Amino acid sequence: MRFDLVDLKLFSNVVEARSLTRGAEHSHISLAAASARIRNLEDYIGVTLLSRSNQGVTMTSAGETLVAYARRVIRELEQLSGELQEFSSGLRGHIRLFANTTAMSEYLPAVLRSYLVSHPEITIDMQERLSGDIVRSVKEGVADIGIVAGDVHAADIEVIPYRRDRLVLVVALSHPLAARDGVMFADTLGFDHVGLSEAAAIHGFLKRAATDMHHDLRWRVQVSNFEAACRMIEANVGVGILPKSTAMRHEKAMGIRIVPLHDAWAERRLQICVANRVALPVFARRLVDVLSADGEGRQD
Repeated sequence: MRFDLVDLKLFSNVVEARSLTRGAEHSHISLAAASARIRNLEDYIGVTLLSRSNQGVTMTSAGETLVAYARRVIRELEQLSGELQEFSSGLRGHIRLFANTTAMSEYLPAVLRSYLVSHPEITIDMQERLSGDIVRSVKEGVADIGIVAGDVHAADIEVIPYRRDRLVLVVALSHPLAARDGVMFADTLGFDHVGLSEAAAIHGFLKRAATDMHHDLRWRVQVSNFEAACRMIEANVGVGILPKSTAMRHEKAMGIRIVPLHDAWAERRLQICVANRVALPVFARRLVDVLSADGEGRQD
């Protein structure tokens, strides 16, 4: 039985997107061609791989088996390509990096700029996700490298310490909580909140923390970045939960105050996770090394 690499990549993209249309777009082929390739693959194997509905596509048991092997084959071919390119004039490759909000906004821009300048032939697909989704994506081969907050409970994932991340409450100077030396998250739930959009990982994290307390967060306004959030907080539109490093930077130029959060989850360890460091393409291993070196000794 022989498989076409294009078909395996297409099938993996369709499964990840949960959509034949988006999977075809990501594979840079037409929907009709993608549909025909999947259908031919199913005919060739003799089993149904995808269940199709108006809500998208879901894998059958056979599909789950195929995508696991397909991702492994694709990873190993990328590693082989990277190793062989060591003998040529330059590396060419693509890295899928998933990270939480704080890492995306605070730490990764500078280190990735340095890495990309020294590796001009490498491209990076960086996506913001919740930590649980990141671990699952790394384990399933959807992401090559992940940066997560908190402990990683997965025996088959390699974890490398990166940085420390503390969340704090940020309020306007005139806000009632501005005079406090510290608060619990529960103390903030009676006030309007300023936060990032629902697409941001920190939005989901805080929403889940409130739900665990059987409360809903009162979102007064949602913005696209931390600077805009601090502007809204300064205008006393609401309070916000932000990374301490972000808040300290904006505190210098705005009328805002940082109030420590006493909740245990406010102190978080950022960690780099990979499925198998040795199995990564050489250029991805180098990025892991750069990230690890960047985080050594940092106590943010």
